[in-house]
Amino acid sequence: MDKEQLERVRNGKGFIAALDQSGGSTPKALLQYGIQEDRYHNDEEMFELVHEMRTRIIKSPAFDSKYILGAILFENTMDRTIDGMLTADYLWKVKNIVPFLKVDKGLAEPGNGVQLMKPMPDLDGLLRRAVDRHIFGTKMRSVIKEPNPEGIREVVQQQFELGKKIFAAGLVPIIEPEVDIHSANRAESERLLKKEIAAQLASLPSNVIVMLKLSIPSEDDFYHDLIDDPHVARVVALSGGYSQSEANDRLARNRGLIASFSRALSQDLTDQQSNEEFDAKLSASIQAIYKASIEKIAATI
Repeated sequence: MDKEQLERVRNGKGFIAALDQSGGSTPKALLQYGIQEDRYHNDEEMFELVHEMRTRIIKSPAFDSKYILGAILFENTMDRTIDGMLTADYLWKVKNIVPFLKVDKGLAEPGNGVQLMKPMPDLDGLLRRAVDRHIFGTKMRSVIKEPNPEGIREVVQQQFELGKKIFAAGLVPIIEPEVDIHSANRAESERLLKKEIAAQLASLPSNVIVMLKLSIPSEDDFYHDLIDDPHVARVVALSGGYSQSEANDRLARNRGLIASFSRALSQDLTDQQSNEEFDAKLSASIQAIYKASIEKIAATI
């Protein structure tokens, strides 16, 4: 684990950009970007187009380490290059932005009010490749739809069991048990989730470091005690289906919580824009998300 990168993640001002749409969500991401399905004919052409989109974002002058601490990549993006450099190397050496990797294989079928992660039989090999490609940390997502104590316990246990394995491989895991913002009794799901996360954190060996990626809570500052836990390098928030404007408004009311937005970061970007238009739109999004992530932090120092 790179100590300079860890210091930046722990104490830097900024947010995490999520650029990790995978096989299932890539066509949707390309459509949002203005690329219709008739522009590609197989997975390789699809992933080449999405890499061009991500490269355009990463190389934009708006994508600046003054505002962005890290970027989460999909495995296919990790294996590709930007200007002849591995994507993770370009992010860190050229942009001073910390690289993360999405490692989960998607969601299992619903059960007990939740969706666990699908099995990851090749995780050990993927973690070795990630270390070889100079990735700092990982991200993996589960979803909670109902306040089912057994289901939520299963979600958190699975996340932390894999998180400990990821940490042992030399990477910092982002643990992401998303609470569906549209679910009934959402506040009760959040209460049960926080209880289970706190129990898992309390049982960790003293040297283990994790990050948490959580839905913006229905009660402001609800996760503030998790932010202060010594095992937690940072707590970041997903946009969860909110528009960028609403996500920013809600995020700004939570001290210490910073963004890790995907769709809400890129929602106004299109393939058809000139570079000037593209950079201006991206800059506006980044500035707004940065402001929501940081201004309330500065106010409490």
